[in-house]
Amino acid sequence: MKTLTTNRSITVLMTALMLSGAMTACKSKKKAAAAAAPPSGETEVKMECSGPEFFTNDKNFRANNLGESMDQATAKKKALANARAQMASDINTQLKGVIDNYVNSREMNNKEEVAERFEGLTREVVDQKLTGTRTICEKMMKVNATGNYKAYVAIELSAQDLLAAYNDRLSKDERLKIDYDYEKFKETFDKEMEKLNKN
Repeated sequence: MKTLTTNRSITVLMTALMLSGAMTACKSKKKAAAAAAPPSGETEVKMECSGPEFFTNDKNFRANNLGESMDQATAKKKALANARAQMASDINTQLKGVIDNYVNSREMNNKEEVAERFEGLTREVVDQKLTGTRTICEKMMKVNATGNYKAYVAIELSAQDLLAAYNDRLSKDERLKIDYDYEKFKETFDKEMEKLNKN
């Protein structure tokens, strides 16, 4: 009789412990779900072709964007145009820092004029090189509510290819080639690109 009472007590105790553990686990899952849930009235949107693997680094300039249209080909064209515009803006910003640092580190007669000339050439080179971008991600979706197509793309351009094109253009400029030092410019360019990996 004592053994039967002891066995029941152990069974009741084990059941209570299991239920307690299950309830704690449920509470933990609910807390984790609540912490991961977006704020009230907001829904998280998943961006295709986006994330750290599509960020610019010291080797490649990268950009991603999307385009939407009733026509698949037009959606893709819009996405590529948007991504190229974003990349052009990012490259111009990056090269502005390179030019500023390079010009300030050199003994040049009219630094302001030289910087303006460098920036003018930057726009020409970027416009020329953007046609050589490589698509590294492409996803096509159909929007159920509208029937439209939504294209997501990510593109990249080699930083060294851009530097080579920039060097080629700079070395042909009569006013700049007198003061232009490729090795110093490349060193400044590489330092600015390395900063991207630290961000």
